[in-house]
Amino acid sequence: MGGLSRKLFVAFAGAFVCVGLVPIQAVAADDHVCTTSAGVTTCTGHLGLDGKGAAYLIQVPAGWNGTLLLYSHGYVTPGSANPARDVGDAATGGFLLSHGYALAGSSYRTTGWALEQAIPDQIDTLNFFNTLGFGTPTRTIAWGHSLGGIITGALLQTNPDRFDAALPMCGVMAGGVGVWNEGLDAEFVIKTLLAPPDTKLQLVRITNPGLNFFLSNQILDAAQSTPQGRARLALAAAVGDLPGWFNAALPEPGPREFVAQQANQFQWIKQVDGPFLFFLRAELEARAGGNPSWNTGVNYAKQLGRSIDNAEVQTLYADAGLNLDDDLAALAAAPRISADPSAVSYLTDHIVFNGNLGGKPVLTIHTTGDGLVLNSDEQAYRSVAQDAKDSQLLRQAFVHRAGHCTFTPAETIAALQALVTRLNTGKWTSLTDPATLNAAAGALGPLNFAPPSYLEFEPAPFLRPFDLGTH
Repeated sequence: MGGLSRKLFVAFAGAFVCVGLVPIQAVAADDHVCTTSAGVTTCTGHLGLDGKGAAYLIQVPAGWNGTLLLYSHGYVTPGSANPARDVGDAATGGFLLSHGYALAGSSYRTTGWALEQAIPDQIDTLNFFNTLGFGTPTRTIAWGHSLGGIITGALLQTNPDRFDAALPMCGVMAGGVGVWNEGLDAEFVIKTLLAPPDTKLQLVRITNPGLNFFLSNQILDAAQSTPQGRARLALAAAVGDLPGWFNAALPEPGPREFVAQQANQFQWIKQVDGPFLFFLRAELEARAGGNPSWNTGVNYAKQLGRSIDNAEVQTLYADAGLNLDDDLAALAAAPRISADPSAVSYLTDHIVFNGNLGGKPVLTIHTTGDGLVLNSDEQAYRSVAQDAKDSQLLRQAFVHRAGHCTFTPAETIAALQALVTRLNTGKWTSLTDPATLNAAAGALGPLNFAPPSYLEFEPAPFLRPFDLGTH
């Protein structure tokens, strides 16, 4: 599938983004500038008169159709560049501008788990757009990838009057508390069953992130070198429903190809999830003022029984000559981790979902083989929408592909077009059926870097739900 596909499908870390710390007004600093080229006016600068607010990027075509798309970008690793972004990729942006859509987005003011700052920064970007003389949008649609997906859902939940619809893509839709709890479960299995007894590895309240990440890599590499270690890593993957497909350039392993599935899960844990669990968790804890995760009361035997990876674990344990019951007993006997209540409150505020969609249609899309933000997040989001009696407004579509946010531009545009049609007609009908979405994507020709791959799919159960409706 070539270098372009590899960039599309394997660049996981770039899918999440950043945030800031101080409330700002929707006023541009002195660096505000607008230029026009090829029929598109592009405005850049920073919000806040001191020039220290979030950067913004706004693009408006000459034939603007009145619809503004507010894009929320993903996680930006602290220390990385943090530019404003108004679309996920250039091909999608070029198509939308040529079809009359205006694009806007901010950088957020800091990097990391930046929801506290991202939500006001994005609203301030909307406010500033209205001062530029283009006119007030007739429609505003929130959309975003990964961390930007949860930000998109949060914007709709906290400011429903500012949006007409939302398109969270590969989003952290189970909410911050549940997702970080699920990550702790995998960490807990790794440390309890695979780390040396005298290990200095920290699961929470991480004091030296660099050393902690180094230690975690040593433990993971040693485990993957033996059948027993691989079986236990499969158990760590299973308590969070980690998929067994890593590389979109390769076929998905079959349902009984457990060795291949585990090898793929190891790649997810080592290359993608581990940096968040054992290193970047420290950034979240600094924001939250403590540890927001816990596993008190968790029954890992029951969790394994509900996991999509249960058969894999059973088989690999038997092949390795290990007693699974003994390891589950060791997990049950190991000292548990309690959260700091104030940190839980922080992460609940930034953010956990209540299922109220504000009367607005929402379409989520997710790849089936996403090992960073799991497809089970969609089951959690659907569940709270059902509890809030708002599920008639929600549709969810899935692309059969490995990777985090690895949609083609055509698949993305097809989903957006379906959402716009829903706004136009007031009915979903068959708009989000896989055949309809694939036909719409297929009609976009060169925007298909891979064949359109929407399919009928039931997401895995989210094993550690936490939402505002039940807590």
